[in-house]
Amino acid sequence: MAQLLRITDSDNVAVALEPLQAGTTVDGLTLQDDIPQAHKVALKPIGRGEKVIKYGYPIGIAARDIAAGMHVHVQNVESGLRENLANLKYNKFAGTPAPKPAIRTFEGYRRPDGRVATRNEIWIVNTVGCVNHASQRIADAASKRFAGTQIEGVHAFPHPFGCSQLGDDLANTQRVLAGLVKHPNAAAVLVLGLGCENNQMKLFMEHVGQHDASRVKFFNAQDVSDEVESGLQAIEALAGYAEGFKRESIPASELILGMKCGGSDGFSGITGNPLVGRIADKHCSAGGTTLLTEVPEMFGAEQVLLDRAADEHVFGATVKLVNSFRDYFRKYDQPIDENPSPGNKDGGITTLAEKSLGCVQKGGRAMVKQVLGYGEPAQPGLGGLALLNAPGNDGVSSTAMTIAGAHMVLFTTGRGTPMGFPASTIKIATNTGLAQRKPQWIDFDAGVLASESAGLDATADKLFDLVLDVASRRTLTKNEEHGYREIAIWKNGVTL
Repeated sequence: MAQLLRITDSDNVAVALEPLQAGTTVDGLTLQDDIPQAHKVALKPIGRGEKVIKYGYPIGIAARDIAAGMHVHVQNVESGLRENLANLKYNKFAGTPAPKPAIRTFEGYRRPDGRVATRNEIWIVNTVGCVNHASQRIADAASKRFAGTQIEGVHAFPHPFGCSQLGDDLANTQRVLAGLVKHPNAAAVLVLGLGCENNQMKLFMEHVGQHDASRVKFFNAQDVSDEVESGLQAIEALAGYAEGFKRESIPASELILGMKCGGSDGFSGITGNPLVGRIADKHCSAGGTTLLTEVPEMFGAEQVLLDRAADEHVFGATVKLVNSFRDYFRKYDQPIDENPSPGNKDGGITTLAEKSLGCVQKGGRAMVKQVLGYGEPAQPGLGGLALLNAPGNDGVSSTAMTIAGAHMVLFTTGRGTPMGFPASTIKIATNTGLAQRKPQWIDFDAGVLASESAGLDATADKLFDLVLDVASRRTLTKNEEHGYREIAIWKNGVTL
């Protein structure tokens, strides 16, 4: 079995598939250093100032001469990212469309507006953090009341915002919370306010827009004698509406899938992310929509996405998306290449470009058809890959994908995390060791792809079967089993 993986023929580094010791000869290469698992080794001499190539693209610049067999990492590589994208020209997408797969279905719910849902839940959405505890008490009591019924869960989503916010910062909070109210997995929603917050109920409900009073109820805690009792009464009425929905067979192409990576390691771009990318290809070729976000983790890999822009408008919007996020970093005097995190570096990722080239593989080879602002929903029926404006932070980006309409988040991780989100979260381990060590977190092991026996297509078929089982609620994800349901809102502004 091979111990080193060279991803493309043009790469001048390879990845260690297992820990390797200095002085040993591996695949004809004598190692000068110990090489931890998932870290890189130089395949040939790389002179100072030369590009370090992985995935067929530069991931950084050699900060000093690197001999063949040396460990290639932060001690001898520096970032090459500096400037905004400029003087780029749109070229018509030249890729070959993937063949249309056989029509697959899942057992889901059809909402009155035509959208589909994978869950029939009641959600409690707070206008302000002051009522977090009250909303959780309501959810806990209602969950016991409706256990075993057509209501598949009652969930509250605490957050610290809604008061003392101004301008765009408040608008961000309102967009995210309104997106939760409108998500199809919420068969019915209780909006709970306090009464004196900046995010006033009347203004917030304007963000929600037109709604069915049978589906959405709201009140301020200051206006009732017992907010928990009033909340339970509202949930009782909402349950009568929600119980009217029944599962039916629905084309899988109507699902919106969010693609996410967090706690990445050196295998993320080799196993988990390409696997999720293959799911994106299968889903998009059938007419489905996939979401890709984490804009800072597109830095250095922008060309991979620009080459797949559906038209000149999408091309320009993608350039603007990336450049605006670079300007956001500079606005706060922060370097654009501060990423990857300490955990990423421990796992073998050296530069942001390396992380990005692994990250964007979650979008497969699908055509980019939409570019979405933060808090903006995906356009239904358009299909293809949608790029969504949000940072790399796991909670913020996964919440943003939920707001954009994701029914499910496919979350690859090499280091592991217990986080879960309002949309069902399938945790995919990029290495088998994590899957074995944390079975209470992990739903699927992509680490098998590091062996020569596992094929990408066959493994993708198994993962897509799991996606449909989760969508049909034949299988619950680990975040659902353990009650991990969290949201995070992008904070960017003044607090009074």
